[in-house]
Amino acid sequence: MRAAWYDRKGRAREVLEVGDLPDPEPGPGEVRIRISASGINPGDVGKRWGPPGAPMPFPRVIPHSDGAGVIDAAGSSVGKERLGQKVWCYGAQSYRPFGTAAEYCVVPDALAVRLPDDADSHLLDQAACLGIAGITGYRALFADGPLHGLTVLVYGAAGGVGSITVQMAVRAGARVIAIVRTPAQRYFVRGLGAHEVFLTGNPHLLDDVRKAAPDGVNRIAEVDFAGHIEFNARIIAVGATISSYYSADARPHIPYWPLGFADTNLRLLGSDDFAPEVKAHAAAELTAALLDGSLRISVTERLPLDRIALAHEHVERGTPGRVLLHL
Repeated sequence: MRAAWYDRKGRAREVLEVGDLPDPEPGPGEVRIRISASGINPGDVGKRWGPPGAPMPFPRVIPHSDGAGVIDAAGSSVGKERLGQKVWCYGAQSYRPFGTAAEYCVVPDALAVRLPDDADSHLLDQAACLGIAGITGYRALFADGPLHGLTVLVYGAAGGVGSITVQMAVRAGARVIAIVRTPAQRYFVRGLGAHEVFLTGNPHLLDDVRKAAPDGVNRIAEVDFAGHIEFNARIIAVGATISSYYSADARPHIPYWPLGFADTNLRLLGSDDFAPEVKAHAAAELTAALLDGSLRISVTERLPLDRIALAHEHVERGTPGRVLLHL
């Protein structure tokens, strides 16, 4: 099979290789997917880049955890009805060496989520973007119960995680306040259904959020825990949850008493390590939203496998929309 891989960490153009590798075979409880689209996340880029001198988790890594395609082989204990099913997958390169940047990828059966038999290439492309971003965003808001009637705040609302989070919150009946960096992003996120969209550089941001949420914000999906914790402590409702999937400071200071008096829940997220049932539930909800049209993914770059280095560079630069490899 054609595949992309790296045997050492470093810059995309220095370490990523493309060539032929043996076709993988599914083991017990596994399925093999003939990949049509491989989704790229910032986490995939981070694993490839890594801290200087960091050891490789495996001697060779085929990158990317997310993808979509057709099951063409199944291991023992997997029902033969799975053969020929269109699916999307998540966690392909989570504690595993070989991800979706290849013509074939083997994953545990439970990580291959069925799509309709008539799913077209557009739907497969969008489904290939659901894994890391979607499951993280879903967990950020729904881990503490239903959202109907609540007010939520989503930082980085135009990004991969944020854009899915906004749409899933709107679908669930929440009032959504979104924070973005640019006027163009503001327009985009409005189109996703957010009720209020503010710019990070707005000098009146605190007053505007308080006006939009006079009783406080109930759930916050946070892209920088350290950078916004002081601000968040001033806008939360009693019993609010702040869920963060990143922090610019690994040892942030927090305003304990404002958070304590608000009976605040702090939820720190690492999507690779969510419990299997948590991932499966999120995956089912994301799939339902994609199929009923309430969730859509903006894919702006589709590149062939042999241009994987360029694709990684697009992700590193923060190219708007999602970046895919087409197999």
